[in-house]
Amino acid sequence: MDSEWVIDAQGLEKSYGSGASRFDALKGVSVQIAPGETVAIVGKSGSGKSTLMHLLALLDEPDRGTLQVAGNDAKSLSKRAVNELRNKEFGFVFQQFFLTPNVSVLDNVILPLKIAGTGGKERRRRGMEVLEQLELADKAGNKATTLSGGQKQRVVIGRALVNAPRVIFADEPTGNLDTATGAVVEDILFDLNRSQGITLVIVTHDEELAARCDRQIYIRDGLVVSRTASTHTGAHALSTADALTAGGAA
Repeated sequence: MDSEWVIDAQGLEKSYGSGASRFDALKGVSVQIAPGETVAIVGKSGSGKSTLMHLLALLDEPDRGTLQVAGNDAKSLSKRAVNELRNKEFGFVFQQFFLTPNVSVLDNVILPLKIAGTGGKERRRRGMEVLEQLELADKAGNKATTLSGGQKQRVVIGRALVNAPRVIFADEPTGNLDTATGAVVEDILFDLNRSQGITLVIVTHDEELAARCDRQIYIRDGLVVSRTASTHTGAHALSTADALTAGGAA
């Protein structure tokens, strides 16, 4: 990838509805994320943080602004190319598990590989490899309905991980979990960042979870109101924060 950014978004705007019912969810937000960073997008319900994630993850399109993802101009891509890029480069962990209840844990995990057209033997090999990594190999044949909340979220992480993504987007990943189980899920995500260099973009209202990230981007009423960077992340992360602040909407 030629760019130093895995995601480079400039001036993103997004509105819903029209006339008197129009709602401006984002009002010119710029975000740049470097490979291997952990970034928290923080804000209250309705602030625009989930809308921003949906745009960055190619799940929705901005009304205005530019978006470069893994060196690709999102606007220039066909719908098929967007789907392929999203499946190849991104993994997703949501507050709601979105598991298929009556199929096996393994089949849930390997779904992205099926979409990508990966062969059956390779799907199973990679799926089992991920389940072993997440200490769920003994549950491979179980139906998703038989699992605890924490186990279900680990399956979701496995599904996000199986395509070896460059970025994992996590939207309130511990919102449906108790404190202890949520801490385990958080540790798994940050361990993946450290051991495999996977970029993490975490949408949350949880200040403690946000504080674990290299940088925090705070959103209110569709605008970035502040940005902070942890001092332990090194010169590159600090220069990233400086570039972001210089880019506006600070």
